Amino acid sequence: MSNVIGYARVSSEDQDCSIQEAALREAGCTIIRSEKKSGTTVAGRQELDTILAFLRTGDTLMVTRIDRLARSVADLEKIVEALKAKGAFLRATEQTVDTSTPAGMAFLQMLGVFAQFETAIRKERQMEGIAKAKAQGVYKGRKPSVPMDEVRRLHADGIRPTDIAKQLKIGRGSVYRALNDVVPAGVTEKEIDAIFD
Repeated sequence: MSNVIGYARVSSEDQDCSIQEAALREAGCTIIRSEKKSGTTVAGRQELDTILAFLRTGDTLMVTRIDRLARSVADLEKIVEALKAKGAFLRATEQTVDTSTPAGMAFLQMLGVFAQFETAIRKERQMEGIAKAKAQGVYKGRKPSVPMDEVRRLHADGIRPTDIAKQLKIGRGSVYRALNDVVPAGVTEKEIDAIFD
């Protein structure tokens, strides 16, 4: 008996897969795997890997839209080839995608091209926005993940880098980078720690 296996994906932790999962259940999926990972690459998407390993001849991988599966034509083709090699199919609930038919296959390829084009346009707009913000002097960049001022304050109080790292729950390397302008160049981590022993 063939299985219809659903795959739901969102890009970030603050997003929710429940709407996709409900649509996949309604479409007849007997198994649904979900994950919160970027779609710009297939690397590191363990739930997708699990499905691709599990699929058998006659099974169907179902998604709500193909951009849940892949954002590039190359990745999409790779997934479709893996399905074809297993004798499995791909279908989408919101698009006319069904790789068991020639028309569905052609439509899938067109959608893949559009998805890649959309990603490229979005990236281009983002870069234009950053360039404009920099020109206006309002671009701040990503907020630092290490509290630089706090590292320097603790260092000034005579606390060793290793203890600063433990106290702030950050890596020792981050502490050394924050102290880069305080500690002379060429001094090793051991030598820095020895200063505070």
